[in-house]
Amino acid sequence: MLNVAIKAARAAGALINRAALDVEAVRISQKQINDFVTEVDHASEKAIIETLLTAYPGHGILAEESGSEYGAKDSEFVWVIDPLDGTTNFIHGFPVYCVSIALAVRGKVEQAVVYDPSRNDLFTATKGRGAYLNERRIRVSKRTQLKDSLISTGFPFRPGDNFQNYLRMMADVMPRTAGLRRPGAAALDLAYVAAGFTEGFFETGLSIWDVAAGSLLVTEAGGLVGNFTGESDFLEQQECLAGCPRIYGQLVPILGKYSKFAGAGEKAALRQAAPLQGSDAPAAPTETAPAADAASASPVAPAQDAPF
Repeated sequence: MLNVAIKAARAAGALINRAALDVEAVRISQKQINDFVTEVDHASEKAIIETLLTAYPGHGILAEESGSEYGAKDSEFVWVIDPLDGTTNFIHGFPVYCVSIALAVRGKVEQAVVYDPSRNDLFTATKGRGAYLNERRIRVSKRTQLKDSLISTGFPFRPGDNFQNYLRMMADVMPRTAGLRRPGAAALDLAYVAAGFTEGFFETGLSIWDVAAGSLLVTEAGGLVGNFTGESDFLEQQECLAGCPRIYGQLVPILGKYSKFAGAGEKAALRQAAPLQGSDAPAAPTETAPAADAASASPVAPAQDAPF
């Protein structure tokens, strides 16, 4: 099944690379403000679905553009597909985008492929068998201090997103780290956590096809994934936090109060806080909080065990 997913991802990647040679000729439409879809998204998704259903006609499909239109409706096997994660980057010629394919079996992600066609980087994982980049085993970063860590994120960009809340999150996190990055493709962000290129990642507003494959990469590489409060049942909660164990454990207490699942007291404290001003950003801490170990970072099982 993983080999079929790799074949599908490479077929989609070939289409994307051809279109990238003349990106200005690509037809673009807008799903909503700042949420774009191109003919390349549709062609990539079609190629992936055809490859998967040719091999497994009895499997279900959950894809970003076509939803559950194709495939079996009642299968225990469901392929979760983002045919082009990072569409906005793609249409600008900014080479940070990828194909994301995951296989969920009875609600648990068991196979994952994230393919970066511009670099020909292939990230793969099978549940219980580890994560790989171009057939080389990968592990999350060994860094244990947040002040030494590079953290990736995604900015709010849709109408109705709570931008002020995000600015407060960023002001809380940024001074405590070695740097904050916003590459623009969540599936690739998660793959980079798995490979140890970054120590952590957080973002709100993500859909299941953005995070399904990447979450398995992270956990199979020894990392942790959940929502901002550290709970693993996150796939459909539009809230994702991932990291190597020690850094994940330090991010949960910082980001947990911004979670929609935060306790009433934490939410009240945020509401009473003054509107974010430039002077309100917290100063860089003089001491780093004690590093939490993997066991205390999250009391729950890895994220891909969550049912849809």
